[in-house]
Amino acid sequence: MTADLLPKTIRRDYEVQESKHACAVLCHDFPEEWANIIDVLSCFKLKKSEIAAPGGGKSLISSFLDEEFKKRGWNKKKFDTEVRVDGKSRANPTHEIDCFKNRVALEIEWNNKDPFYDRDLNNFRILFELGAISAGVIITRCDELQEIFDGLGKGDSYGASTTHMSKLRPRIDGGGAGGCPVLVFGISRRLYLKGE
Repeated sequence: MTADLLPKTIRRDYEVQESKHACAVLCHDFPEEWANIIDVLSCFKLKKSEIAAPGGGKSLISSFLDEEFKKRGWNKKKFDTEVRVDGKSRANPTHEIDCFKNRVALEIEWNNKDPFYDRDLNNFRILFELGAISAGVIITRCDELQEIFDGLGKGDSYGASTTHMSKLRPRIDGGGAGGCPVLVFGISRRLYLKGE
């Protein structure tokens, strides 16, 4: 595993999983994007007030991450893809990437239903095979945060069928992204600020 390329603080504060040498690909071939990812993850803190905020729409946590990447030149990206066989084209739809910059696709899955992981990984696979991206990144949450959610009375909002690392790991290990290198960061309890 090339996760040793990440700073120790990132490896301490996030659960990291990679496939297909994603860290090496990002670090060496996309140094600016690699630095952006490390910067955003380094400034992120999980605030009690943001977890406790009423639901509906995009969470404050996802919004913060989106904005931090946007400040660094990452934007939403929808690809127009099709497959041509013997002169006939067929739509090959993909979904919009949360954050995209220079062939790196990044998805933020804080609290969605876990089939969103299948969608993300399949999207990475298709776009990688078509030569549109070189790597995919997912930021999600560690299972251990459930104890914090339960303690704040928000456990029902963050249930077993929502996006967290134990739902994602088997999908990556099972080859859900095909040949696309994938790097995953699970937000851990070390980032939790219960006083804020």
